[in-house]
Amino acid sequence: MKNFVEIYDTTLRDGTQGEGVSFSVADKIRVAEKLDSFGVHYIEGGWPGSNPKDIEFFKEASKRKWKNSQIAAFGSTRRKKVAAKDDPQVKLLLDAKTPVVTIFGKTWLLHVKEVLRTSPKENIAMIADTISFLKKNGRKVIYDAEHALDGYKDDSEYAMATWIAAEQAGADFVVLCDTNGGSLPSEVSHITSEALKKLSCKVGIHTHNDIGLGVANAIAAVEQGASQVQGTVNGYGERTGNCNLTSAIPNISLKMSRRCMPKARIKKLRDLSSFVDEVANLIPDNRQPWVGGTAFAHKGGMHVNAVQKIAHSFEHASPEVVGNKRRILVSDLAGRSNIVMKAQEMGIRINNDTPELKEILSKVKEQEHLGYDYEGAEGSLALLIRKAIGRVEPAFYLDAYHVSMRGDSHDHVCEATVKIRVGDKTAHTVADGDGPVNALDQALRNALRGFYPILKKVKLTDYKVRILNSSRAFGTAAKTRVLIESTDGKDRWYTVGVNENIIEASLQALLDSIELRLLKK
Repeated sequence: MKNFVEIYDTTLRDGTQGEGVSFSVADKIRVAEKLDSFGVHYIEGGWPGSNPKDIEFFKEASKRKWKNSQIAAFGSTRRKKVAAKDDPQVKLLLDAKTPVVTIFGKTWLLHVKEVLRTSPKENIAMIADTISFLKKNGRKVIYDAEHALDGYKDDSEYAMATWIAAEQAGADFVVLCDTNGGSLPSEVSHITSEALKKLSCKVGIHTHNDIGLGVANAIAAVEQGASQVQGTVNGYGERTGNCNLTSAIPNISLKMSRRCMPKARIKKLRDLSSFVDEVANLIPDNRQPWVGGTAFAHKGGMHVNAVQKIAHSFEHASPEVVGNKRRILVSDLAGRSNIVMKAQEMGIRINNDTPELKEILSKVKEQEHLGYDYEGAEGSLALLIRKAIGRVEPAFYLDAYHVSMRGDSHDHVCEATVKIRVGDKTAHTVADGDGPVNALDQALRNALRGFYPILKKVKLTDYKVRILNSSRAFGTAAKTRVLIESTDGKDRWYTVGVNENIIEASLQALLDSIELRLLKK
Protein backbone atom coordinates (compact mmCIF):
# COMPACT_ATOMS: atom_id res chain seq x y z
CA MET A 1 0.00 0.00 0.00
CA LYS A 2 1.52 3.29 -1.12
CA ASN A 3 2.58 5.72 1.64
CA PHE A 4 1.98 3.05 4.31
CA VAL A 5 4.72 2.66 6.92
CA GLU A 6 4.80 -0.33 9.28
CA ILE A 7 6.00 0.11 12.85
CA TYR A 8 8.29 -2.60 14.18
CA ASP A 9 8.88 -2.44 17.94
CA THR A 10 12.03 -3.96 19.41
CA THR A 11 11.71 -2.63 22.99
CA LEU A 12 11.66 -6.17 24.39
CA ARG A 13 14.88 -7.17 22.64
CA ASP A 14 17.03 -4.26 21.46
CA GLY A 15 15.58 -1.98 24.13
CA THR A 16 16.64 -4.29 26.95
CA GLN A 17 20.25 -3.90 25.84
CA GLY A 18 20.12 -0.39 27.26
CA GLU A 19 21.81 0.24 30.59
CA GLY A 20 19.34 -0.06 33.48
CA VAL A 21 16.61 -1.68 31.37
CA SER A 22 15.42 -5.13 32.43
CA PHE A 23 12.11 -6.95 32.12
CA SER A 24 10.90 -10.17 33.71
CA VAL A 25 8.85 -12.57 31.58
CA ALA A 26 5.67 -11.19 33.16
CA ASP A 27 6.87 -7.65 32.39
CA LYS A 28 7.52 -8.54 28.76
CA ILE A 29 4.05 -10.00 28.37
CA ARG A 30 2.50 -6.86 29.90
CA VAL A 31 4.47 -4.58 27.58
CA ALA A 32 3.65 -6.76 24.54
CA GLU A 33 -0.06 -6.61 25.37
CA LYS A 34 0.14 -2.83 25.68
CA LEU A 35 1.96 -2.57 22.33
CA ASP A 36 -0.65 -4.81 20.72
CA SER A 37 -3.45 -2.67 22.11
CA PHE A 38 -1.68 0.45 20.84
CA GLY A 39 -1.40 -1.11 17.41
CA VAL A 40 2.23 -1.53 16.39
CA HIS A 41 2.53 -3.96 13.49
CA TYR A 42 5.37 -6.12 14.84
CA ILE A 43 6.56 -6.88 18.36
CA GLU A 44 10.03 -8.38 18.55
CA GLY A 45 9.89 -10.50 21.68
CA GLY A 46 13.54 -11.45 22.08
CA TRP A 47 16.19 -13.91 20.97
CA PRO A 48 15.12 -17.46 21.85
CA GLY A 49 18.65 -18.70 21.26
CA SER A 50 20.24 -16.39 23.80
CA ASN A 51 18.57 -16.99 27.19
CA PRO A 52 15.85 -19.03 28.98
CA LYS A 53 13.80 -15.89 29.72
CA ASP A 54 13.13 -15.26 26.05
CA ILE A 55 12.26 -18.91 25.43
CA GLU A 56 9.73 -18.66 28.26
CA PHE A 57 8.32 -15.44 26.81
CA PHE A 58 7.61 -17.08 23.44
CA LYS A 59 5.89 -19.99 25.18
CA GLU A 60 3.60 -17.56 26.99
CA ALA A 61 3.08 -15.45 23.88
CA SER A 62 1.95 -18.50 21.87
CA LYS A 63 -0.94 -18.99 24.31
CA ARG A 64 -2.37 -15.54 23.63
CA LYS A 65 -4.35 -14.03 20.79
CA TRP A 66 -2.86 -10.86 19.38
CA LYS A 67 -5.32 -8.39 17.85
CA ASN A 68 -3.12 -5.92 15.98
CA SER A 69 0.47 -7.12 16.18
CA GLN A 70 2.54 -9.99 14.86
CA ILE A 71 5.10 -11.43 17.28
CA ALA A 72 8.62 -11.80 15.89
CA ALA A 73 11.46 -13.97 17.13
CA PHE A 74 14.95 -12.59 16.58
CA GLY A 75 18.15 -14.42 15.71
CA SER A 76 21.11 -14.55 13.39
CA THR A 77 22.02 -16.26 10.16
CA ARG A 78 23.35 -19.80 10.46
CA ARG A 79 26.91 -20.39 11.53
CA LYS A 80 29.57 -20.66 8.87
CA LYS A 81 29.93 -24.07 7.23
CA VAL A 82 26.80 -25.40 8.97
CA ALA A 83 23.53 -25.91 7.06
CA ALA A 84 20.63 -23.85 8.39
CA LYS A 85 18.60 -27.00 9.06
CA ASP A 86 21.36 -28.27 11.34
CA ASP A 87 22.01 -25.04 13.25
CA PRO A 88 20.56 -25.24 16.81
CA GLN A 89 20.03 -21.47 16.98
CA VAL A 90 17.99 -21.48 13.77
CA LYS A 91 15.92 -24.41 15.07
CA LEU A 92 15.09 -22.42 18.19
CA LEU A 93 13.69 -19.65 15.98
CA LEU A 94 11.21 -22.16 14.57
CA ASP A 95 10.49 -23.57 18.02
CA ALA A 96 9.37 -20.08 19.13
CA LYS A 97 6.31 -20.62 16.88
CA THR A 98 6.04 -16.99 15.84
CA PRO A 99 4.56 -15.96 12.49
CA VAL A 100 7.53 -13.68 11.89
CA VAL A 101 11.25 -14.35 12.23
CA THR A 102 13.79 -11.56 12.02
CA ILE A 103 17.41 -12.47 11.42
CA PHE A 104 20.48 -10.31 11.08
CA GLY A 105 23.44 -10.88 8.82
CA LYS A 106 26.65 -9.13 7.94
CA THR A 107 26.91 -6.35 5.37
CA TRP A 108 30.29 -4.88 6.26
CA LEU A 109 33.35 -6.72 4.96
CA LEU A 110 35.21 -5.69 8.10
CA HIS A 111 32.84 -7.87 10.14
CA VAL A 112 32.80 -10.68 7.59
CA LYS A 113 36.58 -10.99 7.62
CA GLU A 114 37.53 -9.94 11.16
CA VAL A 115 34.50 -10.90 13.28
CA LEU A 116 32.98 -13.90 11.51
CA ARG A 117 36.43 -14.87 10.16
CA THR A 118 34.90 -16.21 6.98
CA SER A 119 34.89 -15.42 3.26
CA PRO A 120 32.59 -12.90 1.55
CA LYS A 121 31.10 -15.76 -0.49
CA GLU A 122 30.33 -17.88 2.59
CA ASN A 123 28.70 -14.88 4.31
CA ILE A 124 26.29 -14.49 1.38
CA ALA A 125 25.58 -18.23 1.50
CA MET A 126 24.81 -17.96 5.23
CA ILE A 127 22.28 -15.20 4.54
CA ALA A 128 20.57 -16.97 1.64
CA ASP A 129 20.49 -20.44 3.22
CA THR A 130 18.97 -19.20 6.50
CA ILE A 131 16.26 -17.11 4.86
CA SER A 132 15.37 -19.86 2.40
CA PHE A 133 15.10 -22.43 5.21
CA LEU A 134 12.82 -20.19 7.32
CA LYS A 135 10.60 -19.40 4.32
CA LYS A 136 10.23 -23.10 3.52
CA ASN A 137 8.98 -23.53 7.08
CA GLY A 138 6.24 -20.99 6.56
CA ARG A 139 7.69 -17.96 8.29
CA LYS A 140 7.54 -14.35 7.23
CA VAL A 141 11.19 -13.29 7.22
CA ILE A 142 12.55 -9.84 7.96
CA TYR A 143 16.24 -9.53 7.18
CA ASP A 144 18.12 -6.98 9.29
CA ALA A 145 21.22 -5.98 7.33
CA GLU A 146 23.56 -5.25 10.22
CA HIS A 147 25.96 -2.32 9.69
CA ALA A 148 24.24 -1.69 6.36
CA LEU A 149 25.22 1.97 6.23
CA ASP A 150 28.86 1.49 7.24
CA GLY A 151 29.13 -1.57 5.02
CA TYR A 152 27.78 0.32 2.02
CA LYS A 153 30.15 3.23 2.59
CA ASP A 154 33.06 0.79 2.77
CA ASP A 155 32.15 -1.37 -0.26
CA SER A 156 28.83 -0.54 -1.90
CA GLU A 157 29.02 -3.39 -4.41
CA TYR A 158 29.43 -6.10 -1.76
CA ALA A 159 26.81 -4.55 0.54
CA MET A 160 24.28 -4.53 -2.28
CA ALA A 161 25.15 -8.14 -3.12
CA THR A 162 24.22 -9.25 0.41
CA TRP A 163 20.87 -7.45 0.23
CA ILE A 164 20.06 -8.91 -3.19
CA ALA A 165 20.92 -12.37 -1.87
CA ALA A 166 18.46 -11.85 0.98
CA GLU A 167 15.74 -10.74 -1.41
CA GLN A 168 16.31 -13.63 -3.81
CA ALA A 169 16.15 -16.10 -0.93
CA GLY A 170 12.65 -14.82 -0.14
CA ALA A 171 13.06 -12.08 2.48
CA ASP A 172 9.87 -10.07 2.89
CA PHE A 173 11.83 -7.05 4.09
CA VAL A 174 15.45 -5.97 3.83
CA VAL A 175 16.04 -3.58 6.71
CA LEU A 176 19.00 -1.22 6.52
CA CYS A 177 20.60 -0.97 9.96
CA ASP A 178 22.72 1.96 11.12
CA THR A 179 24.10 -0.28 13.85
CA ASN A 180 26.82 2.11 15.01
CA GLY A 181 24.43 5.04 14.91
CA GLY A 182 26.95 7.35 13.30
CA SER A 183 25.42 8.12 9.90
CA LEU A 184 23.99 11.42 8.72
CA PRO A 185 20.49 11.87 7.22
CA SER A 186 22.01 12.69 3.83
CA GLU A 187 23.87 9.36 3.86
CA VAL A 188 20.78 7.45 4.96
CA SER A 189 18.74 9.10 2.20
CA HIS A 190 21.28 8.25 -0.50
CA ILE A 191 21.81 4.63 0.55
CA THR A 192 18.09 3.95 1.02
CA SER A 193 17.43 5.39 -2.41
CA GLU A 194 20.09 3.15 -3.97
CA ALA A 195 18.73 0.07 -2.19
CA LEU A 196 15.21 0.76 -3.45
CA LYS A 197 16.50 1.04 -7.02
CA LYS A 198 17.99 -2.46 -6.90
CA LEU A 199 15.54 -4.33 -4.65
CA SER A 200 11.97 -5.28 -5.47
CA CYS A 201 11.12 -6.37 -1.92
CA LYS A 202 10.15 -3.88 0.78
CA VAL A 203 12.90 -1.91 2.51
CA GLY A 204 12.94 -0.91 6.17
CA ILE A 205 15.19 1.17 8.42
CA HIS A 206 16.70 0.46 11.84
CA THR A 207 18.66 3.34 13.39
CA HIS A 208 20.57 4.03 16.58
CA ASN A 209 20.96 7.37 18.29
CA ASP A 210 24.69 7.60 18.95
CA ILE A 211 24.99 11.08 17.41
CA GLY A 212 21.46 12.17 18.25
CA LEU A 213 20.02 11.46 14.81
CA GLY A 214 18.17 8.18 15.34
CA VAL A 215 14.71 9.59 14.57
CA ALA A 216 15.99 11.99 11.90
CA ASN A 217 17.68 9.13 10.05
CA ALA A 218 14.52 7.01 10.18
CA ILE A 219 12.53 9.93 8.75
CA ALA A 220 15.15 10.40 6.00
CA ALA A 221 14.71 6.75 4.98
CA VAL A 222 10.91 7.03 4.97
CA GLU A 223 11.14 10.10 2.74
CA GLN A 224 13.00 7.95 0.20
CA GLY A 225 10.42 5.17 0.35
CA ALA A 226 11.30 2.90 3.29
CA SER A 227 8.08 1.24 4.42
CA GLN A 228 9.08 -0.10 7.83
CA VAL A 229 10.60 1.74 10.79
CA GLN A 230 12.16 -0.22 13.63
CA GLY A 231 12.65 1.36 17.03
CA THR A 232 11.84 1.25 20.72
CA VAL A 233 9.43 2.98 23.06
CA ASN A 234 11.15 5.97 24.70
CA GLY A 235 14.29 5.25 22.69
CA TYR A 236 15.61 2.50 24.98
CA GLY A 237 18.64 0.71 23.61
CA GLU A 238 22.34 0.03 23.77
CA ARG A 239 24.67 2.98 24.34
CA THR A 240 22.58 6.11 23.69
CA GLY A 241 19.58 4.15 22.47
CA ASN A 242 17.53 3.36 19.38
CA CYS A 243 15.19 5.34 17.17
CA ASN A 244 12.52 6.60 19.57
CA LEU A 245 9.11 5.43 18.37
CA THR A 246 7.32 7.97 20.56
CA SER A 247 8.84 10.61 18.29
CA ALA A 248 8.95 8.66 15.02
CA ILE A 249 5.28 7.62 15.02
CA PRO A 250 3.75 11.11 15.31
CA ASN A 251 6.33 12.55 12.93
CA ILE A 252 5.48 9.96 10.27
CA SER A 253 1.73 10.18 10.77
CA LEU A 254 1.11 13.81 11.68
CA LYS A 255 3.98 15.66 10.05
CA MET A 256 4.57 13.53 6.95
CA SER A 257 0.94 12.45 6.50
CA ARG A 258 2.02 8.85 5.91
CA ARG A 259 -0.30 6.09 7.05
CA CYS A 260 1.19 4.11 9.94
CA MET A 261 -1.65 3.80 12.46
CA PRO A 262 -5.02 5.39 13.21
CA LYS A 263 -4.88 8.82 14.83
CA ALA A 264 -7.20 7.58 17.57
CA ARG A 265 -4.43 5.22 18.71
CA ILE A 266 -1.77 7.92 18.50
CA LYS A 267 -3.78 9.77 21.16
CA LYS A 268 -2.66 7.00 23.53
CA LEU A 269 1.05 7.57 22.82
CA ARG A 270 1.85 9.39 26.05
CA ASP A 271 0.05 6.67 27.99
CA LEU A 272 2.17 4.02 26.23
CA SER A 273 5.36 5.94 27.00
CA SER A 274 4.49 6.27 30.69
CA PHE A 275 3.41 2.64 30.96
CA VAL A 276 6.69 1.27 29.58
CA ASP A 277 8.74 3.54 31.86
CA GLU A 278 6.67 2.35 34.81
CA VAL A 279 7.13 -1.35 34.02
CA ALA A 280 10.86 -0.80 33.43
CA ASN A 281 11.02 1.13 36.73
CA LEU A 282 12.68 4.09 35.02
CA ILE A 283 12.12 7.78 35.69
CA PRO A 284 10.33 9.32 32.68
CA ASP A 285 12.33 11.84 30.66
CA ASN A 286 10.28 15.03 30.96
CA ARG A 287 12.08 16.58 28.01
CA GLN A 288 11.09 13.95 25.50
CA PRO A 289 9.55 15.43 22.35
CA TRP A 290 5.79 14.92 21.97
CA VAL A 291 5.18 12.85 25.13
CA GLY A 292 7.41 14.46 27.77
CA GLY A 293 5.98 16.50 30.62
CA THR A 294 7.62 19.67 29.30
CA ALA A 295 6.89 19.03 25.61
CA PHE A 296 4.01 21.52 25.70
CA ALA A 297 5.04 23.55 28.76
CA HIS A 298 5.18 27.34 28.48
CA LYS A 299 7.09 29.58 30.87
CA GLY A 300 8.07 32.90 29.25
CA GLY A 301 5.43 35.56 29.79
CA MET A 302 5.29 36.70 26.15
CA HIS A 303 4.96 33.09 24.96
CA VAL A 304 2.14 32.35 27.38
CA ASN A 305 0.35 35.53 26.39
CA ALA A 306 0.46 34.42 22.74
CA VAL A 307 -0.66 30.87 23.59
CA GLN A 308 -3.58 32.29 25.55
CA LYS A 309 -4.72 34.06 22.39
CA ILE A 310 -3.77 31.51 19.70
CA ALA A 311 -2.42 28.16 20.92
CA HIS A 312 -0.63 27.20 17.71
CA SER A 313 1.35 30.46 17.73
CA PHE A 314 3.86 28.70 20.00
CA GLU A 315 2.91 25.02 19.56
CA HIS A 316 3.81 22.88 16.54
CA ALA A 317 0.80 20.63 17.23
CA SER A 318 -2.02 20.26 19.69
CA PRO A 319 -0.80 18.28 22.74
CA GLU A 320 -4.00 16.23 22.76
CA VAL A 321 -3.10 14.49 19.49
CA VAL A 322 -0.60 12.33 21.42
CA GLY A 323 -2.49 12.28 24.70
CA ASN A 324 -0.36 15.01 26.26
CA LYS A 325 -1.52 18.30 27.74
CA ARG A 326 -0.49 21.92 27.77
CA ARG A 327 1.20 23.14 30.95
CA ILE A 328 1.67 26.72 32.01
CA LEU A 329 4.66 27.24 34.30
CA VAL A 330 4.82 30.04 36.83
CA SER A 331 8.19 31.50 37.81
CA ASP A 332 10.05 34.79 37.98
CA LEU A 333 9.75 34.85 34.17
CA ALA A 334 5.96 34.80 34.36
CA GLY A 335 3.59 37.41 33.03
CA ARG A 336 -0.08 37.99 33.80
CA SER A 337 -1.13 35.38 31.26
CA ASN A 338 0.92 32.71 33.07
CA ILE A 339 -0.95 33.39 36.29
CA VAL A 340 -4.39 33.49 34.66
CA MET A 341 -3.94 30.32 32.59
CA LYS A 342 -2.31 28.43 35.47
CA ALA A 343 -5.04 29.45 37.89
CA GLN A 344 -7.74 28.41 35.44
CA GLU A 345 -5.92 25.11 34.91
CA MET A 346 -6.13 24.55 38.69
CA GLY A 347 -9.83 25.45 38.80
CA ILE A 348 -9.41 28.96 40.25
CA ARG A 349 -11.71 31.48 38.57
CA ILE A 350 -9.68 34.54 37.68
CA ASN A 351 -9.15 36.42 34.45
CA ASN A 352 -7.07 39.25 33.02
CA ASP A 353 -9.29 41.80 34.80
CA THR A 354 -8.97 40.30 38.30
CA PRO A 355 -7.85 43.24 40.53
CA GLU A 356 -5.40 41.12 42.55
CA LEU A 357 -3.57 39.85 39.47
CA LYS A 358 -0.74 42.39 39.72
CA GLU A 359 -0.28 41.60 43.41
CA ILE A 360 -0.16 37.84 42.70
CA LEU A 361 2.44 38.27 39.97
CA SER A 362 4.56 40.49 42.20
CA LYS A 363 4.34 37.99 45.06
CA VAL A 364 5.35 35.06 42.82
CA LYS A 365 8.41 36.92 41.52
CA GLU A 366 9.36 37.95 45.06
CA GLN A 367 9.03 34.40 46.34
CA GLU A 368 10.98 32.95 43.43
CA HIS A 369 13.77 35.43 44.18
CA LEU A 370 13.85 34.07 47.75
CA GLY A 371 14.27 30.53 46.42
CA TYR A 372 10.74 29.20 46.00
CA ASP A 373 10.07 27.14 42.90
CA TYR A 374 6.42 26.82 41.93
CA GLU A 375 7.00 24.77 38.78
CA GLY A 376 7.17 21.65 40.92
CA ALA A 377 4.93 22.84 43.74
CA GLU A 378 1.56 23.74 42.25
CA GLY A 379 -0.17 23.13 45.58
CA SER A 380 1.66 26.01 47.24
CA LEU A 381 1.02 28.19 44.19
CA ALA A 382 -2.72 27.46 44.38
CA LEU A 383 -2.74 28.54 48.04
CA LEU A 384 -0.81 31.72 47.24
CA ILE A 385 -3.33 32.69 44.55
CA ARG A 386 -6.39 31.82 46.64
CA LYS A 387 -5.08 33.77 49.62
CA ALA A 388 -4.38 36.81 47.43
CA ILE A 389 -7.95 36.88 46.11
CA GLY A 390 -9.42 36.26 49.56
CA ARG A 391 -10.83 32.80 48.94
CA VAL A 392 -9.06 30.98 51.79
CA GLU A 393 -10.27 30.95 55.36
CA PRO A 394 -7.51 29.47 57.55
CA ALA A 395 -8.62 26.03 58.71
CA PHE A 396 -6.26 26.15 61.71
CA TYR A 397 -3.45 28.14 63.28
CA LEU A 398 -0.11 26.79 64.49
CA ASP A 399 0.62 28.54 67.80
CA ALA A 400 3.84 26.73 68.70
CA TYR A 401 6.05 23.78 67.84
CA HIS A 402 9.18 22.09 69.15
CA VAL A 403 11.42 19.39 67.68
CA SER A 404 14.07 17.44 69.58
CA MET A 405 16.24 14.36 69.25
CA ARG A 406 17.51 12.04 71.93
CA GLY A 407 19.44 8.80 71.89
CA ASP A 408 22.77 7.09 72.31
CA SER A 409 25.35 5.46 70.04
CA HIS A 410 22.97 2.60 69.24
CA ASP A 411 19.58 4.21 68.84
CA HIS A 412 17.83 7.56 68.61
CA VAL A 413 14.35 8.98 68.39
CA CYS A 414 12.99 12.29 67.11
CA GLU A 415 10.13 13.94 68.93
CA ALA A 416 7.89 16.81 67.83
CA THR A 417 5.40 18.81 69.87
CA VAL A 418 2.80 21.06 68.26
CA LYS A 419 0.07 23.33 69.57
CA ILE A 420 -2.68 24.16 67.10
CA ARG A 421 -5.87 26.23 67.31
CA VAL A 422 -9.12 25.64 65.43
CA GLY A 423 -11.69 28.32 66.21
CA ASP A 424 -11.74 28.67 69.98
CA LYS A 425 -10.43 25.16 70.60
CA THR A 426 -6.81 24.01 70.90
CA ALA A 427 -4.92 20.73 70.65
CA HIS A 428 -1.48 20.01 72.03
CA THR A 429 0.13 16.77 70.80
CA VAL A 430 3.46 14.94 70.84
CA ALA A 431 4.65 12.39 68.28
CA ASP A 432 7.77 10.37 67.58
CA GLY A 433 9.17 9.86 64.10
CA ASP A 434 12.02 8.39 62.08
CA GLY A 435 13.36 11.93 61.67
CA PRO A 436 12.37 15.47 62.60
CA VAL A 437 10.17 16.00 59.55
CA ASN A 438 8.39 12.68 60.01
CA ALA A 439 7.82 13.52 63.68
CA LEU A 440 6.43 16.97 62.78
CA ASP A 441 4.16 15.44 60.15
CA GLN A 442 2.79 12.91 62.64
CA ALA A 443 2.29 15.51 65.38
CA LEU A 444 0.46 17.93 63.08
CA ARG A 445 -1.90 15.34 61.69
CA ASN A 446 -2.51 13.81 65.14
CA ALA A 447 -3.48 17.26 66.44
CA LEU A 448 -5.81 18.00 63.54
CA ARG A 449 -7.52 14.61 63.06
CA GLY A 450 -10.02 15.30 65.83
CA PHE A 451 -11.18 18.37 63.92
CA TYR A 452 -10.69 17.05 60.38
CA PRO A 453 -10.99 13.21 60.14
CA ILE A 454 -10.21 13.37 56.39
CA LEU A 455 -6.54 13.86 57.31
CA LYS A 456 -6.37 10.20 58.38
CA LYS A 457 -6.01 9.38 54.67
CA VAL A 458 -3.24 11.90 53.99
CA LYS A 459 0.33 10.65 53.76
CA LEU A 460 3.66 12.26 52.95
CA THR A 461 5.04 10.19 50.07
CA ASP A 462 8.19 12.06 49.00
CA TYR A 463 10.55 14.61 50.48
CA LYS A 464 13.27 16.43 48.56
CA VAL A 465 15.83 18.91 49.85
CA ARG A 466 17.98 21.28 47.82
CA ILE A 467 20.66 23.66 49.11
CA LEU A 468 20.21 26.91 47.19
CA ASN A 469 23.18 29.15 47.96
CA SER A 470 25.93 27.00 49.46
CA SER A 471 28.58 28.96 47.54
CA ARG A 472 27.71 32.11 49.50
CA ALA A 473 27.28 30.53 52.91
CA PHE A 474 28.59 27.67 54.95
CA GLY A 475 26.70 24.51 53.95
CA THR A 476 24.86 24.19 57.27
CA ALA A 477 23.72 27.83 57.13
CA ALA A 478 22.73 27.89 53.47
CA LYS A 479 19.18 28.55 52.35
CA THR A 480 17.24 25.32 51.89
CA ARG A 481 14.31 24.50 49.64
CA VAL A 482 12.08 21.59 50.62
CA LEU A 483 9.62 19.98 48.21
CA ILE A 484 6.99 17.62 49.61
CA GLU A 485 4.70 15.21 47.79
CA SER A 486 1.48 14.22 49.57
CA THR A 487 -1.42 11.93 48.73
CA ASP A 488 -4.82 11.00 50.11
CA GLY A 489 -4.83 7.73 48.16
CA LYS A 490 -6.59 9.35 45.22
CA ASP A 491 -4.86 12.63 44.36
CA ARG A 492 -1.27 13.83 44.69
CA TRP A 493 -0.14 17.39 45.35
CA TYR A 494 3.17 19.17 45.80
CA THR A 495 4.12 21.95 48.20
CA VAL A 496 7.30 23.92 48.88
CA GLY A 497 9.04 25.70 51.75
CA VAL A 498 12.22 27.81 51.86
CA ASN A 499 14.28 28.86 54.87
CA GLU A 500 17.83 28.84 56.21
CA ASN A 501 16.52 26.34 58.79
CA ILE A 502 15.65 23.00 57.16
CA ILE A 503 13.05 22.27 59.85
CA GLU A 504 11.31 25.59 59.24
CA ALA A 505 11.37 25.05 55.47
CA SER A 506 9.93 21.57 55.97
CA LEU A 507 7.23 22.91 58.27
CA GLN A 508 6.13 25.47 55.65
CA ALA A 509 5.73 22.74 53.06
CA LEU A 510 3.89 20.48 55.52
CA LEU A 511 1.47 23.22 56.55
CA ASP A 512 0.71 24.04 52.90
CA SER A 513 0.13 20.34 52.20
CA ILE A 514 -2.41 19.98 55.01
CA GLU A 515 -4.10 23.31 54.29
CA LEU A 516 -4.49 22.43 50.63
CA ARG A 517 -6.19 19.11 51.42
CA LEU A 518 -8.55 20.82 53.85
CA LEU A 519 -9.29 23.47 51.23
CA LYS A 520 -10.31 20.69 48.85
CA LYS A 521 -12.76 19.47 51.49
